[in-house]
Amino acid sequence: MNTISDITLSSHLQGLKGTSKPDASRLGEGFAAQIKESISAVNRKQMDAGKAAAELASGQSSNIHEVMIKMEEAEISTRLMVQIRNKVVDAYQEIMRMQV
Repeated sequence: MNTISDITLSSHLQGLKGTSKPDASRLGEGFAAQIKESISAVNRKQMDAGKAAAELASGQSSNIHEVMIKMEEAEISTRLMVQIRNKVVDAYQEIMRMQV
């Protein structure tokens, strides 16, 4: 039987107790790792879609629905990655325009 967990502020603060303040250099490394992982995932989707299309063209696969789904997933992933890149570049440019 599923039990409902305590969702009060104090319970969440108890869970955070003992965690130290993150180091700024480690935060940058985590961000870079996430970006690399995301780019790799988009690349894998593109490669899978290309492989599926090649299999369909060579007659090894006859499931056009699966090929179209993989191609659309790859396209959506790529468009999302481009939008994320655009937002990161915009944020960087905004930071660079700030007067110190």
